[in-house]
Amino acid sequence: MNIIVCVKQVPGTTDVKINKETNTIIRDEADIIINPFDEYAIEEGVRIKEKVGGSVTVISMGIPKTAELLREAIAVGVDDAVLLTDKAFAGSDTLATSYALSMGIKKIGGYDLIVCGKQATDGDTAQVGPSLAEKLGVPHTTNVRKIEEIKEGYIRCQRMTDDGFEVVEMPLPAVITVVKEINEPRLPSIKGKLKSKKYEVKIFNADDIGADKSLCGLNGSPTQVIKTFTPVHDINGEIIEGTAGEQAKNLADKLLAMQFVKCK
Repeated sequence: MNIIVCVKQVPGTTDVKINKETNTIIRDEADIIINPFDEYAIEEGVRIKEKVGGSVTVISMGIPKTAELLREAIAVGVDDAVLLTDKAFAGSDTLATSYALSMGIKKIGGYDLIVCGKQATDGDTAQVGPSLAEKLGVPHTTNVRKIEEIKEGYIRCQRMTDDGFEVVEMPLPAVITVVKEINEPRLPSIKGKLKSKKYEVKIFNADDIGADKSLCGLNGSPTQVIKTFTPVHDINGEIIEGTAGEQAKNLADKLLAMQFVKCK
């Protein structure tokens, strides 16, 4: 069973800098971490490998610094890591991202299952997994909370819904996106940490994967961010002086006045 896990780098802080010209995150200056939902995807990939055999490869699209994060996946049991990095990928929306990932996965080849986190914490769109499946022409299901059975050419899993879960059966190869209820990510072992330090992440650019650059980055992104900003919350407080009775009367008068203004 050959499993590919898609991993995204996301800011590890709320103090994020934005490029004012492109309205995209300046990732070189941000503290980056593995997208939390992708940690569950990595763990599930490793668990499947341990159960039925095979290998796990993580793939990511991002800046060169992302290679350091992919070594963290190696430390918890992943076999190989691939990073797609090129200026042509900068500013990609979900459509351009799924296109680049699909081309990278085609280059890797020979996969049975692709596992993605439910969504990324910096975008919350939950679009890349389903879009990737469409690009590759394979079936998919989202919000998987449990894999009931997996074997050559077949998977049965539980898909979380608002009021319970659905049981979904699909032929392989396929794409699934997972939620945090599916497992508990493990900590890296000493052996895994030693392996990750020596491991050389495979680096591919747009030409290496045969990508059409007009479909990558800002050029290939039909959705554009017009404006990005941090909301400002103004909270005005007031201390009401006087005795308890006076405070209660003043408070009641103020609430009545506010209600009168809203009614007008």
